[in-house]
Amino acid sequence: MTFARKNLAMPAVILGSLLLGALYSHFAGEDINWDWRNYHEYGAYALLNGRFDTDVAPGGFQTFLNPLAYVPPYLLRHLVGAPFWGPLLGAIHGLNLALIFWITRGTLGNAANALVLIASVVIAAFGPMTLSEVGTSFADILTALPIIAGVGLILLDDEAQRLRLLAAGLLMGAAAGLKLTNMTFLIGAGISLLVTARPLPSVAFFGLGCAAGAVATGGAWAYKLWTEFGNPVFPFYNGIFRSPEAPLESFADERFMPHGLLDALAYPFYWLVGDHRSSEWAFRDPRFAVLIVLLLLTIAMGRWRKVEVLHPRDNQFLLLFWASYALWLKVFSIHRYAIVLELLTAPLIVLLLSRLLAALRPVAKEGASSRVAGMVTAVAASLIVMGSQPADWSRRPWSSYYRPQLAAALKTPATYLMLEKPMGYIVPLLPTGSRVYQLSDIVMPIAPGGLLDRRIRAGLADPLPGGVWALHLKGSLPRLDLLKPYGLEIDAARPCTRIPGADVADIEACPLLARAAQSSTAAVKPAGRAAAD
Repeated sequence: MTFARKNLAMPAVILGSLLLGALYSHFAGEDINWDWRNYHEYGAYALLNGRFDTDVAPGGFQTFLNPLAYVPPYLLRHLVGAPFWGPLLGAIHGLNLALIFWITRGTLGNAANALVLIASVVIAAFGPMTLSEVGTSFADILTALPIIAGVGLILLDDEAQRLRLLAAGLLMGAAAGLKLTNMTFLIGAGISLLVTARPLPSVAFFGLGCAAGAVATGGAWAYKLWTEFGNPVFPFYNGIFRSPEAPLESFADERFMPHGLLDALAYPFYWLVGDHRSSEWAFRDPRFAVLIVLLLLTIAMGRWRKVEVLHPRDNQFLLLFWASYALWLKVFSIHRYAIVLELLTAPLIVLLLSRLLAALRPVAKEGASSRVAGMVTAVAASLIVMGSQPADWSRRPWSSYYRPQLAAALKTPATYLMLEKPMGYIVPLLPTGSRVYQLSDIVMPIAPGGLLDRRIRAGLADPLPGGVWALHLKGSLPRLDLLKPYGLEIDAARPCTRIPGADVADIEACPLLARAAQSSTAAVKPAGRAAAD
C-alpha cells in the first residue's frame, strides 16, 4: 500500500465509521439507560438552564458530576428530535473506529495491509461495551474519542515530539476533566513516556497539556463545587475535603472489584466465558484473554529465537495499555469505564499477531507473509466477534420513542420531593419555575441544617401555585419516612397522578399536605385536584 493510497483511505474510513455508528443506533433503538433517567438528562438540562442552585440533587450524588459531557446527547435529543438524534449521536461515537484504524496503521507500518486493518476495525466495532454505548448518553464512549486520539499522537514517530505530546495531553486532560474516571488512561499514558528516549521532557510537555485540558473542561465545575461545598470533586474524596454536606468518609463502589490477586488475574478469562462480575448486565468478551495469550506467546517466541520480536514502540503501547488496565482494575473494576481499553485491544491484538507471525516466518517473502498475516488476522477477528456478546443498558424501539404528556394537574409550577431514583429525567418536562428536591439518596443523604437542607426548607416555606408533590416509582412502596423531617405526608383525600415512564415503571406524583394541619388550613398550599389514573 503506497503512501498516497494510505492517505486517500482515511476519508473513506471516517465516512464508513460515521455510517456504521448511525446504522447501529438506528436499529438498536432509543437510549433510556438508568443513568440517563437518573442524572444524564437532568445534568445537561440544569447546566443549560441554571437549575443547580434551585433544585437539590434530583439525580442523587451523581448530580454533582461534571454535566458538560452530557450536553451533546441532550442537545441532539431535544433539538433534532426522534428518531434522528440517535443515529447522529451514534455517528459521532462511530468515529472511534476511524481512530482505531489510524492507530493500527501507524503501529504496524508496512505490515498494515488492508485485511489486517479491516480486522482491527471489526474487533473494535464489536466490543461488547462499545456496542452497548453507541447512540447512548454515556460519557465513556464519547470521551474515548479524545483519549484514543491522544494515544495515537503519543505513538506517532515524527520530529514534532514536543508539540505532539502537548496536543496528546490536551486531549486526554480534557477527557479527564469531563469524566474523572478517565484519569486512569492519563496516568497510564504518562507511565508509558518513561520508556522513551527523553522521558523527563516528554512527561513535562504531556503533563502541561493534561493540566491545560483538564482545566478547560473541568475547571469551572470544580471551582463551583469548591466555592459551594468546599470540595472540588464533591461528594467524592470527602474524607480529604470534609464538606459538611456529605458523609465525612470517602466512598467507592466496590461491587465489581476483585477479591485478591488471583481473582484479579482471572478477570479477562471470566469475561471470556460470560462471567460479568465487572458489570451490572451480562456480556461476553474474549479480547483481553486473547491479548494476554498472544503477549505470552510473543514473549516466549522472542526468548526461543533469541531475538527482539517487539519493537520499542510496541513496548510503549503495551506499557500504556497494561498500566491503565492495572489502575482501572485497582480503583474501579467497572467495565463501562474500560471502553478505551476494550477499543485498544483491537490494534494490540493485530500488532501481536503480526509480530508473532513475522518471527515464525523470518525468511518468507514480504508479499506471502503479508497475505498469511491478513488471513490469520481475519480468522482471529471472526472468532473474537463470534465469542462476543454486548451488554444491554435498556432501549426502546424508535416506533414508540419516549414522548410523555403531563396531566393537567401537573402543568402549574410546583415543588416536587423525590422519594426514589431514577427520576431526574422528568425534571425538564415539568413546568418552568418548578422546584425538585431528591430526598432518597443513600450515599449522600441530606445533611440536617446544611446548605441543601436549608434550600429545601426555604422552598417549602415559599409555596408555588401547584402545591407540593411526592414522586415515586409506581408499584413500589414510597419511603414516607423521608417526608417526616419536613412535616409532610401524602394527602389520602386526593388521588395520585401518573407520569408515563421511559422504562417499564411509570412515576406517581402524589399530593402532600402538612402533617400538623390535616383538618385545617395547611401550611403548604395544596395542588389542584389531580386526575385519577
